[in-house]
Amino acid sequence: MSFCCGASMIGTKGTLKHFRTHIHNVPIMFCPVCHRVDIHYLIENEYEILAEYAHGDCAAEVDFQEYVEQEGKALLENCVNHENEDPMDVVHSQIDMALDLLSFAKQIEDTEWQLVLKKRLGMLNSRRNKLRQRRTSV
Repeated sequence: MSFCCGASMIGTKGTLKHFRTHIHNVPIMFCPVCHRVDIHYLIENEYEILAEYAHGDCAAEVDFQEYVEQEGKALLENCVNHENEDPMDVVHSQIDMALDLLSFAKQIEDTEWQLVLKKRLGMLNSRRNKLRQRRTSV
């Protein structure tokens, strides 16, 4: 499981830019709270090698899947949530985890962590409310 600012990151595939080269279908981890993007740790080395070769060849676009053999299921097994899940389910899962962490932070009396988690819960609650509004207005 990958964590960012305390929220678990969502496993997906995306396009990353390396200098002037766009590399498509790269397994990434995305934070739903702060929007940070990380290359999946299992393919970091392969990504770096492909990115350097593609840049050296002056390629404008490269498809990661065409050049790097992946064990797709293993890449996303450690992800709590995935891109293709219902956004409301993802938000609920993130809220549940943040509440569990908040409970633990209270037990160990870590007030700074509690404040960070409360801020995150506020952001997740706002996201949940926006999703509810979209569903009722459609």
